[in-house]
Amino acid sequence: MNTAERLQQIVGELGGQFYEREEVIRALVVAVLAGQHALVLGPPGTAKSQLARELTSRISDARYWEVLLSKFTDPKKLFGPVDVGALSRGEYRQVFEGRATQCEIAFVDEIFKCSSAALNEMLAFLNERTYHPEAGGDPIECPLISAITASNELPNGEDLAAIYDRLLVRVEVGYLADPSNFAALVRSAVDTKAATTRTTVTLEELRQAVEVDVPAVAVPDAVVDAICTLRVALRRAELVTSDRRWRQAVRLLQASAWLDGRDEVADTDLAILTTVLWDSPTQRPTVEREVLTLVSPDAKEALDLEDAVNELETELDAKAGQSREKLNEWAIKEANKKLARAGKRLTKMREEAVAAGRPTATVDRVIARQKAVHARVLVEALGVDASMVSAQL
Repeated sequence: MNTAERLQQIVGELGGQFYEREEVIRALVVAVLAGQHALVLGPPGTAKSQLARELTSRISDARYWEVLLSKFTDPKKLFGPVDVGALSRGEYRQVFEGRATQCEIAFVDEIFKCSSAALNEMLAFLNERTYHPEAGGDPIECPLISAITASNELPNGEDLAAIYDRLLVRVEVGYLADPSNFAALVRSAVDTKAATTRTTVTLEELRQAVEVDVPAVAVPDAVVDAICTLRVALRRAELVTSDRRWRQAVRLLQASAWLDGRDEVADTDLAILTTVLWDSPTQRPTVEREVLTLVSPDAKEALDLEDAVNELETELDAKAGQSREKLNEWAIKEANKKLARAGKRLTKMREEAVAAGRPTATVDRVIARQKAVHARVLVEALGVDASMVSAQL
């Protein structure tokens, strides 16, 4: 099994461990292969830290560094404390062992709580892979390949915008949507058996991929044309991305193709751009629609069905406080039928995509959303016992 195949195996293993996260995991792996940094954004309790640690632990031999930032984090905690022994001899020297200055893989939790004192050094670390020692002298070259960062919230203030911009891949995670996945999560609290398969790659293999194999993947003119078309479409929607991010995103496309065992970028690789071209989560649906309609014939219909499902959930919320009879009538005559039809169509679309070898990530996500809203309708409007919902869906 070659390196790309083992990385795919890792994505699959972690996808079985972290429900509804396979698309996120793949995006993080692509970011590492591209030598770029990633942000996992989501509320507390969504396994952001656990996922990052489990993924980074699959790179054997790599020096790993982790830190939880706060507004009071001293830069020396990040890059190297003062050598007390040397200080007693009148020398000012820092100890760099085990710090950011010597790691290949990093996990930075609560990235946007970075203190003002550490901000400039963190920017240099992420962007230039350098650290300027407090005692002066030449900057230290850091061996960092990729950093995975996490946050419960978006940055607040212009001083943190520069760090946000350094995080090329941005993925959102939320609480589990599919009732069957939630039930599996609850069961896993009792069944704590460790996974029997734990695939890894070596640091040497990862460096070969990042520095040699991925950059060698060809980018055909048809993909360049598609990127230009996408840029125009997003500008029409008043979504403007910097030239630097567009250029950096090309390496992500190459990494995506290489991970799938191809030596040339294809249209399907453009899907990774849904993690790159938005600043606010409110912009993500627009970016996703524009990108995925270029990638897959299933995407537009799946996203239209998602819109219809969301409208039904909005109607359900608006009916809060109505009588059980009215809720029952609406659910039986309208919501239940529409959701069941949407579920059948999504299932058929997934089968067709699998048969044609097309990606199913978007359809899978919409299926989870459809099941979540259908479960709410069954429980809240039709009075079905919550414990029976997973079996009915």
